Amino acid sequence: MPKLKPSHTRITQLFPISDWLKTYTRHDLSDDLFAGIITAILLVPQGIAYAILAGLPPQLGLYASILPPILYALLGTSRTLSVGPVSIAAIMIASSLSSPEVSALAHPVQSALLLSAESGVIMLIMALLRMGSLVNFISHPVLAGFTSGAALLIIGNQLPLLVGLKTPSCGINVACYNHYFHDTIASTVLLSLAALGLLLFFGKPLAATLKILKVNRAFISALSKCGPLLTVILATVAVYYFKLTDLHVAVVGNVPSGFPELSMSFISDVLSVNGWGRAKLLLPDAAFIALIVYVESVAIAKVTANLRGEKIIPNQELIALGAANIVAAVSGGMPVAGGFSRTMVNFSAGARTQMAMLIAAAILSLAVMFFSPWFTNIPKSALAAIILVSIIRLVKIKHIVHTWRFDRGDGIAELTSLLAVLILGIEEGIVLGIILTIGSHLRKASQPHIAVVGRIPNTEHFRNIKRYQVETWRHLLLVRIDENLTFTNIDYIENYLGTELRRRPDTKHVVLIFNSVSDIDTTALEALKQFNYGLQVQDKTLNIAEAKGPVMDKLGKTDFQQQLKPGKIFFRTEDAVNELGYMA
Repeated sequence: MPKLKPSHTRITQLFPISDWLKTYTRHDLSDDLFAGIITAILLVPQGIAYAILAGLPPQLGLYASILPPILYALLGTSRTLSVGPVSIAAIMIASSLSSPEVSALAHPVQSALLLSAESGVIMLIMALLRMGSLVNFISHPVLAGFTSGAALLIIGNQLPLLVGLKTPSCGINVACYNHYFHDTIASTVLLSLAALGLLLFFGKPLAATLKILKVNRAFISALSKCGPLLTVILATVAVYYFKLTDLHVAVVGNVPSGFPELSMSFISDVLSVNGWGRAKLLLPDAAFIALIVYVESVAIAKVTANLRGEKIIPNQELIALGAANIVAAVSGGMPVAGGFSRTMVNFSAGARTQMAMLIAAAILSLAVMFFSPWFTNIPKSALAAIILVSIIRLVKIKHIVHTWRFDRGDGIAELTSLLAVLILGIEEGIVLGIILTIGSHLRKASQPHIAVVGRIPNTEHFRNIKRYQVETWRHLLLVRIDENLTFTNIDYIENYLGTELRRRPDTKHVVLIFNSVSDIDTTALEALKQFNYGLQVQDKTLNIAEAKGPVMDKLGKTDFQQQLKPGKIFFRTEDAVNELGYMA
């Protein structure tokens, strides 16, 4: 097989599309065409709905669904990730734009474009610094708690739209709420109930009905994905035919036809006095959006990649998502990320490559060019129903219970993240969750599992004396330490050893089993030397067994082995027992 030229390898790394295009087949195109049509059907109502959720004009969601996914298709390593507006990013944008300081400086659209640009630049800087592994610093429980909390915020934000009301500002004033609910619009409520019923029917009930009728499975899958679009079409027809706007049913309103002019005016805007102040003010929000966009997108991409044995390259994802967000700003769109529901629809519809998203973007382009007037009478309540049905499954209260049972520290972090998002805000919630996770990790590292062990009779296996019936020796103490030895835990380890020695005054030889120790830092080494000296004063010996290569390499650079004498370093625990266990 001929070797690839370095330039060819670099092109493939930067543009993963060149890799799968080489083996692209007509069958792949057939699958991608079908998946692209289905995904485009979902993109239209979602793009409009998430823009409105963010407090932006609907066209910003549509624009963000065209060029950004095209750029991701060129640069991304996931073959099925659907990039565009997403609910979690939308609620973060809304939170940022609702700040009095931000709203006083510029129009929300200008701030939204700046958020797109800043979050994109931040991700590119992260890629330059090779920070792709940053995804590992947000644990799954924190991400789950954040997602559940953000989903609840979105639900609370959308519920008033279902009954034709604005978001309440009553606080805890009960009398205010009594007056507030008097403004409920009956026609909007009926329309919302019909939309919710239709969306729910297009889930399991429709699939079950069609299976009974022995309808082709592929057709069932395709039809069930059309629920949001059919809901929007029927609701729009109802608004137009029955003149529901006269009954105060809120609609999307005018959506400009065609594409916006590609512009980098936000750069010159930033260089102005007010623009620079706004850029600095939005920077923390942009950083959080970039972080969540990256973590969520990579997590979603890994789900579908694992199902097909494909590989996701985190650092390349930073480049792809960063570039997608910058082009969103250039093309007049809101910040974008990988969407879970769209990606799973794209994957389930049979998408083989990112060609499906290129097809979806092309279809959406035609819709924006020629059919924008059709979007005018889309009722906001129908869009709210679509958001609610898609977002409700992200609220995972039971998951907190399962996490708590498995690991209390992770359970506390997940619950705290959820509550903090609801009470303090989105950024504060995610930061608090990360702090608690790191704190839990440090607590575990500072109090490692340590066990006094003995030998299972007639074997060479050594196990915890509290769990197994084992053989022990009067003058020998075998202790297994199941963690690296560092400044964070060496005091805990010393106290544990001291307590065990006081319980066993006849001990002459202590053997520390290091089969779970991969590293010893300077503080821990000095403490071991002091502990060894204390044993020698008492005419006892300290011994090491089953030390790994990296640990031996570090010890070999010091005089520890000379200071250890007459203690020894044994290759196996069994060797230590045979030599020391039967000494008087």
